[in-house]
Amino acid sequence: MTDTAQLAGLRVLVVEDEMMVSMLIEDMLTDLGCAVVGPASRLDEAAELVRTSELDCAVLDVNLGGQPIFPLADLLRERGKPFAFATGYGDAGVRDVDKGTPVLQKPFREGDLARVLAELRARVSEVKDS
Repeated sequence: MTDTAQLAGLRVLVVEDEMMVSMLIEDMLTDLGCAVVGPASRLDEAAELVRTSELDCAVLDVNLGGQPIFPLADLLRERGKPFAFATGYGDAGVRDVDKGTPVLQKPFREGDLARVLAELRARVSEVKDS
């Protein structure tokens, strides 16, 4: 079980095009003590948030209304910001370059999100310590 106290204050960008799913993720993040950045439902909107907002990590829907999220994943990687994918396709829905990136299999529970966020928080700490 993940100690949710370690997630307090984590600034998480939410990129999800389904409003109800986005609201559910936001509620989970709030329950875990995280600060929600966004949410964004379009790629251009999400990219602007990456460029202009303080964020520690992101949870990305792989498919935004038929548009792949991968350009945003590349932007986050360039900026040293860890992220996880949220998808109904599992690992099969990500590119080879993204293998090893945490994947939340939709539908997921708050405990699954907490576990992945703990992994992302560790990656944030590694970046800050290096």
